[in-house]
Amino acid sequence: MRGENLTESAEHRRAGAALFGAGAVTTRTFDEPGLRGITFHEVRARSVLNRVPGASRMPFEWTVNPYRGCSHACVYCFARRTHSRLDLDTGVGFDTQIVVKVNAPELMRRQLASRRWQGEHVAMGTDVDCYQRAEGRYRLMPGIIAALRDRANPFSVLTKGTLILRDLDLLAQAAEVTDVGISVSVGFTDHELWRTVEPGAPAPEHRLDVVRALAGRGIGCGVLMAPVVPFLGDRPAQLRDTVRAIAACGATSVTPLVLHLRPGAREWFMSWLGRHHPHLVRRYERLYADGAYAPTWYQRRITGQVHELAQEYGIGPTRPGPPRRVRPAGPPKPGATSGPTQLTLL
Repeated sequence: MRGENLTESAEHRRAGAALFGAGAVTTRTFDEPGLRGITFHEVRARSVLNRVPGASRMPFEWTVNPYRGCSHACVYCFARRTHSRLDLDTGVGFDTQIVVKVNAPELMRRQLASRRWQGEHVAMGTDVDCYQRAEGRYRLMPGIIAALRDRANPFSVLTKGTLILRDLDLLAQAAEVTDVGISVSVGFTDHELWRTVEPGAPAPEHRLDVVRALAGRGIGCGVLMAPVVPFLGDRPAQLRDTVRAIAACGATSVTPLVLHLRPGAREWFMSWLGRHHPHLVRRYERLYADGAYAPTWYQRRITGQVHELAQEYGIGPTRPGPPRRVRPAGPPKPGATSGPTQLTLL
């Protein structure tokens, strides 16, 4: 590998051993555009399918996260706290210290083939983005998608990454045999806001190009309009511009989600807010005084505005579909028929 440097500190070995087993971590850096300044910790994970806690609000039970940490560097990312479990920094460390589960595709194939696996829906990109920059180097997603396709296992992907277009053929193949849901996250189209709160993520218009390309292949793609950032991205004109752009790219749905600030993300975001918008600190402290979520009245106001705009531009909000039907791994029984199933990511 050109410009590769391998290092391994005692601290990182201890962190890796706790989660992945002793001697399981190899640390690398790459002198390549887009990867400079990022350290990759390669591990051989013990499992890749993760059960969602029962108390979670998520409408799915299983997730796959081939990476930990994310170079998109979104200042609001709720997954920042997970880095503390590895004794890694939840601020800059989360953005630049990326854990890579290099054996994720083979683990995926093995776990899907287990007799205990019942073919449940698998959600990807719900923690950190599986199409972040690291994926361009490690190429874990093609193997993961192929394993799901070969077992006709339903799945969904949520991403900000344009790299998903590399796997367009695989996604189309999977959509022929099982339920596939794709959603792209675009909370706003304001470039100044994007550059400061999502400095490592593709520009909003490039993400909307992903939606357009998927639609061109007959793969429906919804947009998670997230996050709507209070006092910075919630003006009526900003909401209108974003919904108009989402509708124009051929999205099947738009689902607004107001910024939430869980522990770990909250401290990092508030520090950023104090540097860039100090006049808003007190307003945020009041708005989020009761916890991680904005008050119900505020969430309902934003949701109502977005849904009205969506109706105006001819695009509907995401609504829960009928229960997902899990297809068997083998060929369908004679005479069996099926109808489409709408997937909801968040």
